[in-house]
Amino acid sequence: MTKSHDSQESAADESAESFAADESTGHEQPEYTAPASSGDPSVGEMQLEAREARRRVSGLSTELDDVTEVEYRQLRLERVVLVGVWTQGTAEQAENSMTELAALADTAGSEVLDSLVQRRDKPDTSTYIGSGKAHELREIVLATGADTVVCDGELTPAQLTALEKVVKVKVIDRTALILDIFAQHATSREGKAQVAYAQMEYMIPRLRGWGESMSRQAGGRAGSNGGVGLRGPGETKIETDRRRIRERMAKLRREIKAMKAARDTKRTRRLQSDIPSVAIVGYTNAGKSSLLNALTGSGVLVENALFATLDPTTRRASLDDGREYVLTDTVGFVRHLPTQLIEAFRSTLEEVADADLLMHVVDGSDPLPTDQINAVRGVITDVLRETNSAAPPELIVVNKIDAADPVTLTQLRALLPGAVFISARTGQGVEELRAHLAEVLVRPDVEVDVLVPYHRGDLMARIHSDGTILESAHEESGTRVHARVPQMLASALVEYAPSA
Repeated sequence: MTKSHDSQESAADESAESFAADESTGHEQPEYTAPASSGDPSVGEMQLEAREARRRVSGLSTELDDVTEVEYRQLRLERVVLVGVWTQGTAEQAENSMTELAALADTAGSEVLDSLVQRRDKPDTSTYIGSGKAHELREIVLATGADTVVCDGELTPAQLTALEKVVKVKVIDRTALILDIFAQHATSREGKAQVAYAQMEYMIPRLRGWGESMSRQAGGRAGSNGGVGLRGPGETKIETDRRRIRERMAKLRREIKAMKAARDTKRTRRLQSDIPSVAIVGYTNAGKSSLLNALTGSGVLVENALFATLDPTTRRASLDDGREYVLTDTVGFVRHLPTQLIEAFRSTLEEVADADLLMHVVDGSDPLPTDQINAVRGVITDVLRETNSAAPPELIVVNKIDAADPVTLTQLRALLPGAVFISARTGQGVEELRAHLAEVLVRPDVEVDVLVPYHRGDLMARIHSDGTILESAHEESGTRVHARVPQMLASALVEYAPSA
């Protein structure tokens, strides 16, 4: 069946119509007071403005005279036709998968013209959709003037080659599309290195040679004085390309490993500080960054786009009783997340394993929120299995309730009895979430009665930030404090106990 998709609005219009463009529209709640603004743009707003300035220019032709040039050109999407194979699940799930693919293509900077879905037991081993549908797809490409075909699945190199020969335009799969989005949105040095490594790992088996790329070096022939070991047919240009890519990947692996050591050091310091850590996980565009802003007022980048933020962001926040905790916003997940990205971002995803609590954000306005939950839990399970870590406690936070279907919310309340329902855009339910965090983030404290000298202001600061003061009084030699503090801090205060 063939369905048409209207072109998506520009990112600039989306950012103007939504709250920092990460949440769906809804009615404002008067009881919520947003963090005070100084009038200057936040870091996230400046990043969003820079990202919109780099949007790809439409109208640049990418149709190829020779489709074999695909792997040696920079991926550029303008006018695309989507194609998918429905092998299992319901019709609603197939429709939702194509809608998500259209959102991915729009995030990459393209204009979706049409879509084609085929019902099959399994993808065709030759052309992914079969020869008949491939010729039908060619007719759609000619009728719409599309220059790219995007497939909702990971195609083998042979399938890409065969399908391109039929449709005669560039063909990419879901994995290449997601990798392109990651390449656009990566900002930190570690993020760029991780994305580059994933792209090269994807590219190596898909390199194709033709013409000069298949010609061999002369080696020791034709009067060459290469010497022993250098005579013979020599390697082809494509073999040289593969070797250089592998060398570059080895260098990136070393760089990522070095950056992982620095990240582990920072994580170890946070763990030693006795401050509870909360990792925000969830499906892409579920509102994780908006929730981080609502809880901390940090003003990080938010955008109504898939994979808007890739680099983990850590901010400190306070509960109503004064206790502090650390929030870490992690990269979003998606159905069929490429394995190359999971491997490349493993050092980032390890933030999940060391967290005291997983705040699992779910998009309540999504047609199939339970599928989102299963996709996220699948990735988390893989990460925890690799690190041999126990799963931290999970708190489900259903976001975007201002835009969700009431019937869906009723079903979710019955299905997820311990979940908290909020709207990070309007602030509805945020205070209830803070109160719930105060109950969940309870570490076993030790009750101490100590006399802290006045010159140990650092200990008093830790008592105020990490513990709960029950009673205090200023004496001649120091401050008498009766408080509940974490075990590690209690060990540091032992020498100031009256008995000591």
